[in-house]
Amino acid sequence: MMAANLYFSQIEELMFELSMWRCNDELRVRAEELHRASRKAAKHYIEFWKQIPPNEPYRVILGYVRDKLYYTRERSRHLLTTGFSEIPEDSAFTNVEEFLEPLELCYRSLCACGDKTIADGSLLDFLRQVSTFGLSLVKLDIRQESERHTDVLDAITTHLGIGSYREWPEEKRQGWLLSELRGKRPLLGPDLPQTEEVADVLGTFHVLAELPPDSFGAYIISMATAPSDVLAVELLQRECHVRHPLRVVPLFEKLADLEAAPAAVARLFSVDWYMDRINGKQEVMIGYSDSGKDAGRLSAAWQLYKAQEELVQVAKRYGVKLTMFHGRGGTVGRGGGPTHLAILSQPPDTINGSLRVTVQGEVIEHSFGEEHLCFRTLQRFTAATLEHGMHPPVSPKPEWRALMDELAVVATEEYRSIVFREPRFVEYFRSATPETEYGRMNIGSRPSKRKPSGGIESLRAIPWIFAWTQTRFHLPVWLGFGAAFKHAMKKDIRNIQTLREMYNEWPFFRVTLDLLEMVFAKGDPGIAGLYDELLVADDLKPFGEQLRNNYVDTQQLLLQVAGHKEILEGDPYLKQRLRLRDPYITT
Repeated sequence: MMAANLYFSQIEELMFELSMWRCNDELRVRAEELHRASRKAAKHYIEFWKQIPPNEPYRVILGYVRDKLYYTRERSRHLLTTGFSEIPEDSAFTNVEEFLEPLELCYRSLCACGDKTIADGSLLDFLRQVSTFGLSLVKLDIRQESERHTDVLDAITTHLGIGSYREWPEEKRQGWLLSELRGKRPLLGPDLPQTEEVADVLGTFHVLAELPPDSFGAYIISMATAPSDVLAVELLQRECHVRHPLRVVPLFEKLADLEAAPAAVARLFSVDWYMDRINGKQEVMIGYSDSGKDAGRLSAAWQLYKAQEELVQVAKRYGVKLTMFHGRGGTVGRGGGPTHLAILSQPPDTINGSLRVTVQGEVIEHSFGEEHLCFRTLQRFTAATLEHGMHPPVSPKPEWRALMDELAVVATEEYRSIVFREPRFVEYFRSATPETEYGRMNIGSRPSKRKPSGGIESLRAIPWIFAWTQTRFHLPVWLGFGAAFKHAMKKDIRNIQTLREMYNEWPFFRVTLDLLEMVFAKGDPGIAGLYDELLVADDLKPFGEQLRNNYVDTQQLLLQVAGHKEILEGDPYLKQRLRLRDPYITT
């Protein structure tokens, strides 16, 4: 409805502008047909528009578009308010191709009659807007966990009496899914037993079948692990009669899933049916938030880097154009950071002129809140994408890779030993931070936990990061770095020179450490200690003191690796901004 409203005023501006009578035969015939056919919408407009002269063919064509836009807007408004509209569907635009066709006809006619300069003005701008934003302005991605699709297919196979889909191994799942995708028998009947969860998933697919196809973008499968997760969505789209199936995007999030992602995608590309379906294009999403929560920032960043390299190689091997979709959060702990640096630090050949990035709710206002901010944000994305393609970053040396692999193993071990295996950690976390309060606040689109019970594993990444941000401790960002650096220097003192070389010459490593340094500049273990004094039980306070000592040690090791004497020595502008801001958030 909003799109139709915005386009409506622009169509009227074009009607004022394109008053010429000279046109090609194709447009003249169409204008004559429309002029004879109907004037039924004239009552909606002021006197000037009631009688468009037949010798102004462009205005006749654009008048038809304006009338149909009016009905599109009104029909959408009725459906949104009452769920019903007396305006028939064929009186409104239902897809962007139908909207573009008369506009493209006007463009071709102007070019054919020697008026290309006029055609390349407001009309071409409008054509580009419609092609980009369609009838919905923004396409909506659908996202669902892979386990929810497994629940639906398990209900189907159990009802058919062929076993439990959930218990089948991956090979059997793929075999059954492909046989059904190649066949034509229906699987969903009115007698299918449905739990509330199964009905909810099927209801989503039925909505996809009912709404215009240009309303949706991708269907993202979170917690994807295997090719069957993708094939399952393809089958459910067919069973629910989605006429224009959405492209299916697997999202690999946890560390083990990222490690297995290249092999999973390769197995998917080896399926002939799927290769015919995707037409040489595939999108893969990688998750920064959950991988960081699972293994710590250092290990997650390195595995994300390696996964992208390997996924690109797999795509090249199968002749597929791969688009990486970066599921970054707003904060550093969830993969956030300066846009330009983040893009330039990606591995070589992983962007190739196209990428997708999530922009989280907490930073939308900062990036797109006003027109000039929106323009600046798009400039940053465009400039960094072009620069990455024209001047690719250096590939890491073999010795850098070997050292990073070693650092990641040590960092993961320390992170998991404290977050998942230390018996005091969960109680300390819930005492020292406002994590439990976040679950009772109406500030998010989803529950704070994936499951009502459970420890850190069931907690979503957003409250996990926000809780530590509140106490100015930022534990998920830095935990693991100190142990990794200490291990490297203890093993061979010459590794400090290798680490400095990596920092100075490798954009990925430099950006990773610079973001960590920025987080230390914003953090304050003293404030975290005050939270402990007020909220933590006496028997847990030594554990909190131990973590704060780790914080200080990690900060000193970071300065040593970066060759800095103090935090943000290499970015005095940011240092000054944070110094000015600090009194407002600490007093």
